[in-house]
Amino acid sequence: MPVTYPRFKAAACHAASVFLDSAASIEKACDLIAEAARNGASLVAFPESFIPGFPVWAAVQAPILSHDLFAMLASQSIRIDGPEIGRIRMAARQHGVVVSLGISEGTDASVGCLWNSNILIGADGAILNHHRKLVPTYFEKLVWANGDGRGLRVVESEIGRLGMLICGENTNPLARFSLMAQGEQVHVSSYPPVWPTRPSSDNRGYNLRRAIEIRAGGHAFEAKVFNVVTSGCLDVSLLDTLCKLGREACEILERAPRAASMILDPTGEIISNVLSEDEGIVYADIDVARCVEPKQFHDVVGYYNRFDIFHLDVDRTPREPAHFTADAQPYSEPLPDRASHHASNGSEPPSMANDR
Repeated sequence: MPVTYPRFKAAACHAASVFLDSAASIEKACDLIAEAARNGASLVAFPESFIPGFPVWAAVQAPILSHDLFAMLASQSIRIDGPEIGRIRMAARQHGVVVSLGISEGTDASVGCLWNSNILIGADGAILNHHRKLVPTYFEKLVWANGDGRGLRVVESEIGRLGMLICGENTNPLARFSLMAQGEQVHVSSYPPVWPTRPSSDNRGYNLRRAIEIRAGGHAFEAKVFNVVTSGCLDVSLLDTLCKLGREACEILERAPRAASMILDPTGEIISNVLSEDEGIVYADIDVARCVEPKQFHDVVGYYNRFDIFHLDVDRTPREPAHFTADAQPYSEPLPDRASHHASNGSEPPSMANDR
């Protein structure tokens, strides 16, 4: 039988978190999922660390001054099996959409170990993939731990073969190639709202929007995939919160180039509206069949490679802090009743002897 390819509408949410409030951010995500579904979307993508917000303070304030903010982020970071993800899974199933969600992930093994993670949820509410950012970028190292390779995978879905990377990972050629080599057709790229790298008086700061355009176009063109780019939005409430850190911090954030959300086709062309300053959702119609023709020109995981020269090994083993053998349960036996214990060895309980 001839191969058939999915056709669907994708939605990239250019949205601001309810900063450091995971419950309110989850509510906002559910509302956006419902809105996108009403507009016909089958894939809804959210920005990096949307739950509970991106720790941009690490760029504009010394770490010795950031303990309270880190503690707040740790307290609002969520678990994969927690009720917050459960709400998103229910929303995905209710509306029949695939959801890509950026989160700050916590763990029961430590109150302070966090990961910059992304969860892919199927239209039936099942978790399809769980990716932890391999290496936190620049000032993110003050907040998040290194991830592992567990999420470097492409998953089969009713809307095609989906892969995802977080922010700077879209500059990592080997991470991108590992997804290409699994037949990726639709890629999700997630980003923060801003990326400050210089003082407010220095005009040589990082142009996040331009960096996103280069990365997104590069991966779409090289992999011959659709690229759904979703970025955070720096809203007034976030700016007001972070401006409390001081005048310089406020000026840095106000002048920093904003991120952008967009959707690109397999030639690297933008096929949606582009949002940067204001919140909203960008949409694009995707026909996965359009991934085929560009492969005639360059198929870097097929004939346009030299596998006798280049070789890539990817270890997707989940990394845990410890591995435990079966518990010996040394304290599983109940303590003996005092009366029965003394009766068994021919003596009376002390309480009874003292009553004589």
